[in-house]
Amino acid sequence: MLEIVRVPVLSDNYAWLLHDGARTVALDPGEAQPLLDAAVARGWTIDAVWLTHWHGDHVAGAAAIKQATGARVIGPEAERAKIDALDDGVGEGDVVSLGEHRADVWHVPGHTAGHIAFHFADDGVIFTGDTLFAMGCGRLFEGTPAQMFANMQRYAELDDATRVYCGHEYTQSNGRFALTAEPDNQALVARMAEVDRLRAAGEATIPTTIGVERATNPFLRAPDVATFAERRLRKDQS
Repeated sequence: MLEIVRVPVLSDNYAWLLHDGARTVALDPGEAQPLLDAAVARGWTIDAVWLTHWHGDHVAGAAAIKQATGARVIGPEAERAKIDALDDGVGEGDVVSLGEHRADVWHVPGHTAGHIAFHFADDGVIFTGDTLFAMGCGRLFEGTPAQMFANMQRYAELDDATRVYCGHEYTQSNGRFALTAEPDNQALVARMAEVDRLRAAGEATIPTTIGVERATNPFLRAPDVATFAERRLRKDQS
């Protein structure tokens, strides 16, 4: 069984520990110590660090974890020049493993040019970094609306039950914008009520699922690139 532990870091980031009973991966460590502490508390040793993209709030802890544990750092080959701690570069079509659990590497550009996602098809899990969020998507720092729209279409093809682990607790603010895009979406209205309840209680809203996003995420639901681009621009300006 693939065990996944959410580790809050920085102000609103989530890093993740993945454990298969013997080995442990730290994914997108914006800080080192919270992940090292979470692993030690469970009697685990971090064997590898996986990175979705080069931004500091996802990679800043990689070097310290590597130094502390000897973990090997795996991330996007296309962003090697921007990730000092990177050992092994991967890209579209590659496979990375945690014990018997295999993850397909997807190239999902837009937020950054070389951004990747890790899809554990057999486990029904995908780690989307800063591309697909709960009720949102990442800003287009290094890509185009067409690229991110293509990512959304690809994510939407996954099974409804696929669990989505993203990099930030942005759900409440994303949902408020989503309601301006689809004010008559009753699934969205109901979801926002639940999100508001969770956040008021100090609880996380991640992971989400592809089925929930298909029903409530205005970027995943955009019918074409033009609609997607208009929504992304409006969200950026909100």
